Amino acid sequence: MSGVVMEQDKVGIVEVARLAEVSVATVSRVMNRKSGVSQKTREAVERAMAELGYERTSSVEGIVGVITPGLSTPVFAALAEWIGLALAPHGLRAMICPSLPGGVQERDYLKSLLDIGAAGIVFCSASNTLESFDPELTALLAGRRVPYVCVNGLFEGVEGAAFSTDDVSAGEMAVRHLQALGHTRIGLAAGPEGNKPSDRRVAGFLATSAKLGLADAEGLVVRQSYSVEGGQFAADHLLRLGVTAIVAASDQMALGAIRAIRRHGLEVPRDVSLIGYDDSPMLEFTDPPLTTVRQPIDRLGGAVARALVGLLADRQVPVGELMFQPELVVRGSTGPYRDRGPEPRG
Repeated sequence: MSGVVMEQDKVGIVEVARLAEVSVATVSRVMNRKSGVSQKTREAVERAMAELGYERTSSVEGIVGVITPGLSTPVFAALAEWIGLALAPHGLRAMICPSLPGGVQERDYLKSLLDIGAAGIVFCSASNTLESFDPELTALLAGRRVPYVCVNGLFEGVEGAAFSTDDVSAGEMAVRHLQALGHTRIGLAAGPEGNKPSDRRVAGFLATSAKLGLADAEGLVVRQSYSVEGGQFAADHLLRLGVTAIVAASDQMALGAIRAIRRHGLEVPRDVSLIGYDDSPMLEFTDPPLTTVRQPIDRLGGAVARALVGLLADRQVPVGELMFQPELVVRGSTGPYRDRGPEPRG
């Protein structure tokens, strides 16, 4: 008999949903006594719970897993907070799961969230941003019938809902701003190849450079990690190529670029103009304050929450990727082109 008890102890919301032939979201609504469930469906769920010996565990009901690259990057921390705030009025609680996209930890987080009966998942710039992702992730979600929403990219070949910043437009507005200031040799400190937001910013940068007649744009793109060190490496390389302005793929990369610029004996923006990306808090207080492309994280967070709540209520939610327009915030790190003469060697 002890073996039977152990098996019953493992019964979770997923097993209830499977026996009742409904979604995990529907089981969650029944357990939380939410509206929008027919009496017939409610009774089927209750019968499945009784048959399996399932006991309600309120500590995990209404959990939404938010899988994000990490909370040390301010924009992801802020976006996760906005999503949590938008979900709270609907009786849902965000559980933040920081993990490198595509890593084993991300898959382990997802399995654990599904095992405890999470109501839904948000992929916040996680594996959904990668051209090559672990197909087990989407297979797990399909098998458990758990709704999910993506931020900054859809899983390739999988139908779903995503909400993203228009990174092509972001690349375009950065180049146009610098060209209007007289810069013609503009470099891009880009993120890794195969990362959708990075690839889109590169596409916007190259397309706009071509439209404006800026030469050698492809040769002025350096791919590196989204970090201070990555930005420093990319900027050092670009400065040796004689750029007078740099567009960085993140604010952290922009901070690394400032370090590289100063180590070359140059100043921002007198010698080199610089644009970041994200508009992380406190950047208007750096020296100089950083011009950056701001992501609309408040609107992104609200849209993600509304879509997930709709899916949990079994309502139709439009599929595809909805693009949100970013905003160029001009501060003190960009200025008019000034001929600084040949770049010193070394």
